Amino acid sequence: MIVGRLLIRFLLVPLGGCFAIVTFVLFVMAAHWNRFARLVEAERGSDDAFFVALVFLGASILIMAAISAAALLLPAMLGALIAESFAIRSWIFHVLNGALSAWIGWAAFSDMRRPFEFYSDPLIIAGAGIAAGFAYWAVAGWSAGFWKPVFVQPPAASPPAVRA
Repeated sequence: MIVGRLLIRFLLVPLGGCFAIVTFVLFVMAAHWNRFARLVEAERGSDDAFFVALVFLGASILIMAAISAAALLLPAMLGALIAESFAIRSWIFHVLNGALSAWIGWAAFSDMRRPFEFYSDPLIIAGAGIAAGFAYWAVAGWSAGFWKPVFVQPPAASPPAVRA
């Protein structure tokens, strides 16, 4: 039974990380929607080429943003490892882990964020980290720790001893 829970953790933790990265990117894109629309509009040559520009430029921006978000959220792996080791299932832990790791990643990768203008505001980065931490908790954090079952039946009370 414990081996099955371990194998499930090997699937859920990376899946939670993927959901956290997607949530991070979507939060940043929503916060900078006007910049994103200006980038797409700048590539608009004609009405026929607009859809092609939207598809290719939008996809390339999303891929670059996802790679950058993964780099910014690298410190969160340490928090996820701590949560899995000690079976910390608190949503507050995972949300604070996301916010703190996004801020640490933002501060550490200052050279990376210069050419990419979406990651320039630390307040938006912290908000995206909070959203990413909550997304990770919703997928994998609520059941952290393979050695500690989530749904455990309380032990049955033994009947009192009869004295004669």
